[in-house]
Amino acid sequence: MLSYWEQTSFMHYNYIIIGSGIVGLSTACCIKEKNPDATVLVLERGIFPTGASTKNAGFACIGNVGEMYADLKLIGEEKLTKLTIDRWEGLQLLRSRIGDAKMDFQRNSGYELVLNDDTYHYELAIEKINDMMEPYFQCRLYSERKDLIQGFGLNPKMVKTIIQNPIEGQIDTGKMMNALLDYAYSLKIRVLTGCEVTEFNETPDCVEINVKNPLYGADSNLQFTCNQLAVCTNAFSKRFFPNADVEPGRGQVVCTSVIPELKIKGTFQFTEGYYYFRNINGRVLFGGARNIDYDYETTNEFGLTPIIQEKLEFYLREMILPGVDFTIENRWSGIMAFGKEITPEIIRYGNRIAAGFRFNGMGVALGSKVAKELTEMLTESN
Repeated sequence: MLSYWEQTSFMHYNYIIIGSGIVGLSTACCIKEKNPDATVLVLERGIFPTGASTKNAGFACIGNVGEMYADLKLIGEEKLTKLTIDRWEGLQLLRSRIGDAKMDFQRNSGYELVLNDDTYHYELAIEKINDMMEPYFQCRLYSERKDLIQGFGLNPKMVKTIIQNPIEGQIDTGKMMNALLDYAYSLKIRVLTGCEVTEFNETPDCVEINVKNPLYGADSNLQFTCNQLAVCTNAFSKRFFPNADVEPGRGQVVCTSVIPELKIKGTFQFTEGYYYFRNINGRVLFGGARNIDYDYETTNEFGLTPIIQEKLEFYLREMILPGVDFTIENRWSGIMAFGKEITPEIIRYGNRIAAGFRFNGMGVALGSKVAKELTEMLTESN
């Protein structure tokens, strides 16, 4: 049912990317920067990127001591150091690609709250992580700042101390994604939304990608072809790669009404990064608590649950904004990707297909770095 014009002008590309989130768009842009004459198409099944790219909290995600100290036991010094550097370098790639102003990047420091019931040895952890990172960053990144508890208006009965990281930053997620889209369009990258990929198949000559086409019936498909395919579907990657070490993880978020003279400034985390909050235009954005209901939150379904919403409201009311009147104006969820291995998966499947996924909640920082590696993998093969 395709016209001659559709068949000759719309269906074949040098590169196709599945997924228009941070990684997908960054990969498309990276390919065009390297090869301006290449034809590049991005296929997105939703109206917006489906997973977390337009739903995240806007943290630069360099890392907090509690989380890194726990990760150290899992992957060791060498891998953890590389992962942290990759986060930092990925952030710099994103900043250089679209500019700080266009995504409202601010370096207001990152703060980890050590709670009174936390049991990990934070002083030892600070020294250990600083020793690991000092050769690269040329400074002692993390320092204890108990004096800031009162200044931020936090409840001292619940917060033991604060650990500061001065290079941590924050972005406006919506502005960042719009800037990436605008940049992609300026490079003549085509982005098609509402295109759900059902399957793809590598042949000796190309990759065939089938996309639902309900206009011609529920079971009707359009078939795009390309020389090289990048799969950038993060939490939803298991539908294409059933044996991959990746599982979805839902993150629930609330956002308060405007709070006059809000004292909170910067990005904040506690309990190994499972909880996170920040000031956003005079409001408090607060998300997390996945750790209290792991099994139910290991899902690719969007939604909110009472157990987590009540936990978030408890911490807002009792610890973050004690004695402050506020209402919650927005609630939403996003889907992240996690695995037994906490570093990203960047892998080639066959001669013409590569994939990058599993960012463990660090897509803002890692996305551009993974996109660069995917581009090198795809363009070298092509």
